[in-house]
Amino acid sequence: MTSSGSGSGDGNTVDTFPRQYARTQRFTLGEPRNVVVSPDGERVIFARSRSGDDPLNCLWVLDVELAGERLVADPSVLLAAPDDEDLPAQERLRRERMREGAGGITSFATDKGMTVTAFALSGRLFLAGLVSGQARELVVDGPVFDPRPDPVATRVAYVSGRALRIAELDGNSWELAGEDDPDVSWGSADFIAAEEMHRFRGYWWSPDGSAIAACRVNVAGVQRWYIGDPANPDQPPAEISYPAAGSKNPEVTLHVLAIDGGSTEVMWDRDAYPYLADVQWPTPDRLLLTVQSRDQRSLMVLEANPRTGDTAPLFADGDVAWVELVPGTPAMLDDGTMIMASDREGARRLVTDGEPMTPPGLQVRAVLATQADEVFFLANPIDDATVQHVWRWRTDRTVECLTSDPGIHSAAVGGPTIVLRSVVLTDAGSITQIVGGPMIESFAQRPLVQPNVSIHRYGPRSLATAVLLPTGYGGKGNKQAAPLPVLLDPYGGPHALRVLAAHGAYLSSQWFADQGFAVVIVDGRGTPGRGSEWERAVHRNLASPVLDDQIAALQAAAVDHPLDLSRVAIRGWSFGGYLAALAVLRRPDIFHTAIAGAPVTDWRLYDTHYTERYLGDPTIDATAYAATSLLPLAGQLTRPLLLIHGLADDNVVAAHTLQFSSALLAAGKPHEVLPLAGVTHMTPQEVVAENLLMHQLDFLRRTLQLK
Repeated sequence: MTSSGSGSGDGNTVDTFPRQYARTQRFTLGEPRNVVVSPDGERVIFARSRSGDDPLNCLWVLDVELAGERLVADPSVLLAAPDDEDLPAQERLRRERMREGAGGITSFATDKGMTVTAFALSGRLFLAGLVSGQARELVVDGPVFDPRPDPVATRVAYVSGRALRIAELDGNSWELAGEDDPDVSWGSADFIAAEEMHRFRGYWWSPDGSAIAACRVNVAGVQRWYIGDPANPDQPPAEISYPAAGSKNPEVTLHVLAIDGGSTEVMWDRDAYPYLADVQWPTPDRLLLTVQSRDQRSLMVLEANPRTGDTAPLFADGDVAWVELVPGTPAMLDDGTMIMASDREGARRLVTDGEPMTPPGLQVRAVLATQADEVFFLANPIDDATVQHVWRWRTDRTVECLTSDPGIHSAAVGGPTIVLRSVVLTDAGSITQIVGGPMIESFAQRPLVQPNVSIHRYGPRSLATAVLLPTGYGGKGNKQAAPLPVLLDPYGGPHALRVLAAHGAYLSSQWFADQGFAVVIVDGRGTPGRGSEWERAVHRNLASPVLDDQIAALQAAAVDHPLDLSRVAIRGWSFGGYLAALAVLRRPDIFHTAIAGAPVTDWRLYDTHYTERYLGDPTIDATAYAATSLLPLAGQLTRPLLLIHGLADDNVVAAHTLQFSSALLAAGKPHEVLPLAGVTHMTPQEVVAENLLMHQLDFLRRTLQLK
């Protein structure tokens, strides 16, 4: 499924998996990405780098009728310097929020007909004709961030610093909205919107290009945190506005700005619904916004009059725990019918006019596209979140699955053209293919490891569990071999899955297995895809259900596989890091050593939208926070623990690890801390990522007393 080999590019060096894994950014480089299809179905636009270890993405167009690819924009030609040499701060933050490690054209926007695209490189504005295949720089006042052509391709809007600007095609640019107040910005997504709601933009063109709906963000009331760089003490710390649980969020308002002058504020009850989760502008006189209450138990879709700013409710949803934000919703059919997703009868279902449209055995994950009388969406059987299929619903109430192979599938749609992206368990890489047409070539490298994995459903809760054994070791039922030390390798928390019918999900885990471990991965309660009750099992308790399910699956796996339960390790990052530390603190009888990367150690230090969804507002009731914090458990540590944290992390800030380490030291509990200077919540740097795997392996061998 991939088209190139695994060479390192250095003939004098023998490649290793850790080096390859780091260099290829987890084998994502060289794959087609950001795929979109023109409304007429004639063009497929996508980004892709030239090889599996090239981090610089170019922009490509595939002409469907001719079945041929065209290179439209090459950053190495358009720029005389590397893309990351002069990135605006907002672009660096966007890439961090999106966990984006590549460079070049990592995002682009088009007009409605997808004939013209705009993108930024090194803070400069570039335009490209998707029919002509010509790209050029439009010299404007910058730096340029998030440029977007208007729907009729007559001008471009972009963010520069805290202002929203308009560029004419002759290069003349002017400010549409901006203020001298350093706490106020226009046209950008705030931290909470980008990190937790996955709303990465802060402005939207009207369909006729006459106006823009723009967010005004005021962070004056948000507490300030400071992230320093201890490795460079001559540099001042970075100041960030971080809304930790129970503290003030930024004030976000929405305004309609006419290009020829004048503005109107969109009005809604922001005291009751402070979160602006989504904005859409489907017709010139119909502006839609999705708002959410602070406790996230209530959600509304409002229709706004762009001229007056008045709003009226179109859809309301509520839940005693929380209402989930579903990507792609609301969605609109051509006749104006609105499509939403809501939890009904224990499953997340598409609904219209308040009535479910999809069967209760199907868990909807996202809406991909709508056109005419059909909706394309992602879903999985409610009892099996290891797969994800592309489905189509039509107004005649037929529901059709468009993918068949067990795996993780997605799609882009335009006119009659459907582009499917599929990954499966049995082969590396992905296939991106037009249905009934050509493939889009992938240049991703083939991994140096081949997962020796089996997937199981364990216990009365049918816990999805992957077991990886060393290459050539044999599979289920091999009880005659010597028992293997065990490494649990979970994420385990909300909004992410690790047990998937996808080859690439297990590469680093297989590398650990090939070092002599049996690796066990479990998706327990709280992870997505298994229905309302499953997801809400962690409400007010992010610790006990998650840890209990890891233990239950581990013990069940030991019945089928040669696992040495006297030597059990656990490693994880982010929520997985929290889970790893929790495991050795609460259950040292089960877990004998742990590696906790970027762990949340005290949920009071994490952000409002994520944390309050599960644990509530600590200023009202802090019981759940006290019950799930690692700090009070510091005195219980009896097992080896390695804490790893990037000191530049602005998501799970390093204070989590530093405060926990201080509590452990105060309790007289030996432990190890590995600070990563200049590293954020991700570890994209090749040398850091490679050696981080090697350091973890050394720690596991040492603390489990392995040869």
